[in-house]
Amino acid sequence: MAEILEFFQTMGFMNMSWQQGVMLIISFFLLYLAIKKQYEPLLLLPIAFGMLLTNLPNAGMYHSELWTNFLDATHPDYHSYGAIMREGGLLDILYIGVKAGVYPCLIFIGVGAMTDFGPLIANPKSLLLGAAAQLGIFLTFLAANALGFNEAEAGSIGIIGGADGPTSIFLTSKLAPHLLGPIAIAAYSYMALVPVIQPPIMRALTTKKERAIKMRQLRTVSKTEKIVFPIVITAVVALILPDAAPLIGCLMLGNLMKECGVVDRLSKTAQNELMNIVVIFLGLSVGATATAASFLNIRTLMILAMGIIAFSCGSAGGVLLAKLMNVFSKEKINPLIGSAGVSAVPMAARVSQTVGQEENPSNFLLMHAMGPNVAGVIGSAVAAGILLTMLG
Repeated sequence: MAEILEFFQTMGFMNMSWQQGVMLIISFFLLYLAIKKQYEPLLLLPIAFGMLLTNLPNAGMYHSELWTNFLDATHPDYHSYGAIMREGGLLDILYIGVKAGVYPCLIFIGVGAMTDFGPLIANPKSLLLGAAAQLGIFLTFLAANALGFNEAEAGSIGIIGGADGPTSIFLTSKLAPHLLGPIAIAAYSYMALVPVIQPPIMRALTTKKERAIKMRQLRTVSKTEKIVFPIVITAVVALILPDAAPLIGCLMLGNLMKECGVVDRLSKTAQNELMNIVVIFLGLSVGATATAASFLNIRTLMILAMGIIAFSCGSAGGVLLAKLMNVFSKEKINPLIGSAGVSAVPMAARVSQTVGQEENPSNFLLMHAMGPNVAGVIGSAVAAGILLTMLG
């Protein structure tokens, strides 16, 4: 009888708090969005399932107190993975890859291997539009800091405006790991909502005449240019901003493997097997940080609200710079491509194409928008490097 009573007492149902129950409901909702609505399912699904696993009572898969000790300079296990390996659960072990910054960098290798920088090389002015779209990052950083978040937390919240999930995770894991759950969920949710969030902003900031501007076809980019580009960008960015080297270096390594044409097996592995495996590990471990204690508070709601402001300001920044460039340029730019400066590739570029064709069905902006779009990937990584240098 005592054994039966002890069995019932160890059941998760008997030890579940109401906060854990709420977190399980939130994880079910996110799974619904990933599966039914297909909102960034490749990462939102494992993140939601990681949230489910970490909030199961007595499962022992993730121990936030071990990671608190990791950050406590007075603790004997400070900055040592020894305690994690001895006492941690499955998700603790997987989370080492996030904390060490390994997973986001590996994903960037895959992203680079799937990215064509040709439109950016053909129209270097696109780099300015990608840079302008990072405006939301720094405006939100200032706003979050003014609202009571410390500088490290404010920087992590601001990076949501880059619309780059791996970069958001990379920076947050370095500056404010206790906010990793809500920031990752916000970043990937808003990336999925690009077709909903951006069009009203684009229409509000442009006239019908501007949206109908037709741009001439981009020039053909040589193979040599495509090979030299990742090498030069890596060297220049890393020499100016060493903290951005891990992300930029991995992004450009993947792109170089794609463009050089001599390591097709490596390029295909980076795009498929490597990318898929790392996405599973990254999603599960990031979701594991969304415990009831770290997620159910007013700060999470503030992060979600500021995240959409950051993303909206970034989209607006690219459009406004394109309009400004038209004042001084003889060859007009369709301002709609400026909104693609956020690094939601290629969704933001497709939105530019869609909104442009609403005004002029013969207008084809996709390749023009891909220039700012891939520039935004570089821009968000550089912005993360700047924040890490300033606040890390």
